Amino acid sequence: MTPHQWTLLGTGALLVLLLLLGLSLQLGRRGVDRRAHHLLFFLVCAGVTVSAGLAWRAGAAAWALLPALTLLLRMPRTRPGRADHWQRALACAAAFLSGALLAWPLPLR
Repeated sequence: MTPHQWTLLGTGALLVLLLLLGLSLQLGRRGVDRRAHHLLFFLVCAGVTVSAGLAWRAGAAAWALLPALTLLLRMPRTRPGRADHWQRALACAAAFLSGALLAWPLPLR
C-alpha cells in the first residue's frame, strides 16, 4: 500500500471516532470531553489535507477529497446540538467516503 492509502485509512478511522464521539455528545452522555471532540476534528482536518496532498503526489484523484475538506472547514459555522451540525457531519463523512474511493487507485490488470 502507498502512503496516501495508509493516510486515507487512518483519516477514515479518525472520522469514525469523531462521529461516534459527536453522537455521544449529542445524546448527552456524561463524562465525554468536548475537547477530545475538537482534537479529533483538528486531526481529521489535517488528515484529509495530508491525504489530498499525498494523493496528488501519487497521481491519484486528489480533487475528490476537496468537497470533504470544504465541508469540514465550514463545520464551525454550525452550532453543536442543532440539526445542521450533525447533518453537515454526515454529509462530510459521505463526501470523505466517496472521495477516498475515487482517490484510491485501482490496480491495472
